[in-house]
Amino acid sequence: MQQIMQFTHNSLSGYPWLEIFIGLLGLLLAAFVVNFLAAHLIGRAFLKLFALLDQRQAADARLMISRLTNIAPVLVFSYGIDFIPSISPNLAMVVHNIANAFVILIIALTISALLNFIDLLYHYQQKAKFRQIKGLIQIAKIMLYSIAAILIVAILLDRSPLILLSGLGAMAAVLLLVFQDTLLSLVAGIQISSTDMVRVGDWIEISSIGTDGSVAEIALHTIKVKNFDNTITTIPIRKLITDPVKNWRGMQESGGRRIKRSLYIDQSSIAFLTEDDIKRLSQYRQIKSYITNKTQEIAEWNKKFNADKTIIGDVRRLTNIGTFRAYVEAYIKNHPRLHEGMNRMVRQLSPVAEGLPLEIYCFARTTIWNEYEAIQSDIFDHLYSIMPDFGLRVFQTPSGNDIQQALANVSKTEA
Repeated sequence: MQQIMQFTHNSLSGYPWLEIFIGLLGLLLAAFVVNFLAAHLIGRAFLKLFALLDQRQAADARLMISRLTNIAPVLVFSYGIDFIPSISPNLAMVVHNIANAFVILIIALTISALLNFIDLLYHYQQKAKFRQIKGLIQIAKIMLYSIAAILIVAILLDRSPLILLSGLGAMAAVLLLVFQDTLLSLVAGIQISSTDMVRVGDWIEISSIGTDGSVAEIALHTIKVKNFDNTITTIPIRKLITDPVKNWRGMQESGGRRIKRSLYIDQSSIAFLTEDDIKRLSQYRQIKSYITNKTQEIAEWNKKFNADKTIIGDVRRLTNIGTFRAYVEAYIKNHPRLHEGMNRMVRQLSPVAEGLPLEIYCFARTTIWNEYEAIQSDIFDHLYSIMPDFGLRVFQTPSGNDIQQALANVSKTEA
């Protein structure tokens, strides 16, 4: 090689620029050949690895290896520039620095491709369904490119990287202002990951921004939520720390979903049961024992205090609302699609303008939305239908048709 360069130098000693041009052209050709050989040999070496990967994984692996092979032609320029005799030391130093800067850039791009490949491999793991590492990958890339930028600038300026790092201390306030969102997102991401607040696939609800759906992706700056209307909401990740977030994961893992709904009973329909009502309702299997025991208890109480049956307020009696409440309790207690290991309760709430709320509180044995709604609807279909047998009415605000019918009845009466 040195003999060839010496022969070329002797032949073109009177034409230094032509000698430099031919030398650079030779380096360019050598770089092309080295790049081709490196890509071919390394590609062959990893051919078996590509066969074990799927199409997307193999594409990312090839991208990583192709970036790595780009170092070879740059090194040809970095070390071959010294073999051009007529080139000035300053120009050779510039080529050295630019080549070394390219090497740093290529290494950074290769490591970035490697991080993407790691993220893709992790995506196929079972635990990736619950916790993604995309945010950590993005943080690593930021650190990687920051270090690479400092090294590239230091090499191009032919200065020590420590000098640049010392100068960054004076710019700390500016950097904090510029990267404020990134730093806040980084802290929020660490808190979310360490406390396991939110996972991919979790059903979350953020009422302040109208988000209600499942988490599709957690990144460094944002979290993507696929709402139940198939829209996508992109939320700054720090919102999960600063705003109230309801996570339904606990409900999904428990195996039961809560039913909490009230029947609003018209209070004017509440009354004592007559003997005929008691005899008729005693035929109901669910409350037969309740009526027997309650009737006996009331009879003993009235006998103990010598209650006067002619005075309504002096005598204890069965009420239609109390008997209906007992019926509902027995109904949900024996319902086959309600969770037997979770709380079941029927209670009266404070009366409101819409009537007396009778709240049913229980848990379905499923967390699947469609099945849950079907169970809840079946329960209330039955309760609304059975209420008239107890002499109770559901409160309903009068409609225009009700008012017209009432006016028509008044007109008939007057006529």
